[in-house]
Amino acid sequence: MHAQAVIEFLGDVPVLQRLPSSSVRQIAQHVIVKHYNSGECVFQEGEPSGGVYFIWEGESDRQENIIALTKLTCLMLPHKYSPLMHPYSIWSADMNLTTCAPVEHILFLDPLDVNTFRGITLKGAPKSGKKAVRKLGWQYVLLQKALAAASKTVHFHKILHSFHAHFLLAGDVNIPIIYQVDRLSDVPNIATRRVNAIQKERVVFFLIASFHREEEGFDHQDSTMPSVPGPEMLLPEHGLEEGVKLPRHHPRTGVCTLTSVPWPTEIRPVDPKKYTQHATRPPSISYWLRAKGRLPDDQALHRCVGAYFSDLLFIQISLNPHRREGIFPSSISLDHSMWFHRDFRADDWLLYVIDSPTAYNARGFSRGQMFNRKGELVLSAMQVGVVRKLKPPTTTSKL
Repeated sequence: MHAQAVIEFLGDVPVLQRLPSSSVRQIAQHVIVKHYNSGECVFQEGEPSGGVYFIWEGESDRQENIIALTKLTCLMLPHKYSPLMHPYSIWSADMNLTTCAPVEHILFLDPLDVNTFRGITLKGAPKSGKKAVRKLGWQYVLLQKALAAASKTVHFHKILHSFHAHFLLAGDVNIPIIYQVDRLSDVPNIATRRVNAIQKERVVFFLIASFHREEEGFDHQDSTMPSVPGPEMLLPEHGLEEGVKLPRHHPRTGVCTLTSVPWPTEIRPVDPKKYTQHATRPPSISYWLRAKGRLPDDQALHRCVGAYFSDLLFIQISLNPHRREGIFPSSISLDHSMWFHRDFRADDWLLYVIDSPTAYNARGFSRGQMFNRKGELVLSAMQVGVVRKLKPPTTTSKL
């Protein structure tokens, strides 16, 4: 039996789709082909099974004793390779909290079944500190974990190419979030998934994601990467200027733990000028960024991280022309859409170029393009959010 045919088959088995792609490939190397005639016993209760069985072709009676109803072909994974079915994470078969990249740890999910996942917001995951949007600051990881859940219900050869997300209700960062995936469609080269993020029995967020297997096709690029200094020529910035600024006590370095994670990205702003929260500026920004540490060679993970990058500082750019002394603007995302054009590595430098063409009727609109160091456009993003002027804080005398 051809090895590629085995990988194709195993990639469509729902219980295996939530595993790291490297685990599926290893399982494909170790399965044994077993054939049974109609009426033969495949497994009898009380006797050792020999391993985990996947039905390749035919039908069986799945009672206590499994009997072949037709001519049956199975792939059997011997028990000694059963640890491949239970990796440390959905991304890495050998994940180690002390050595894995922080962003990989942030995008960890606990699979509850083939369509349901549970996630928590770790201490240190970027979220806004502004009072007006604090309840929605968790969205920086909510969206990306929903994408991770969707990615773990498709064949690993089908890669995320677009999504459209809507933020519905405020949530609680202290309560786990359940991600329920609906398998809307599966055809040979394309798959579509809907993910509902549920908290306190309410849908607080949902997205529709599309996946596409790599194909030969037309190739052109009209967008040109701006001519800017390379990241090595720019000074690092610990956190972004607005929206996700880190508190002084936040661990910028260190190792991941079960409950916390250090700041996961390296950022190099192209414009070294420092702005205050009350300084008017153009509605645009460009900066280099990459994930800290080395990520596994899983393009699904790199695209989830790309989505994570895109939302760190996005709709806030539409506030830039309206910043001035005495004005306290706020922003809350309403929807977010992205299109992935080419493979990329999120642990290598990417240039993110953002601008906001318009804001009107308390809604701001931002768009972004991300380029690799070759100047190739790897993804595009758009976001709409509520942008408002808050009342200035008041001080009361304690006398």
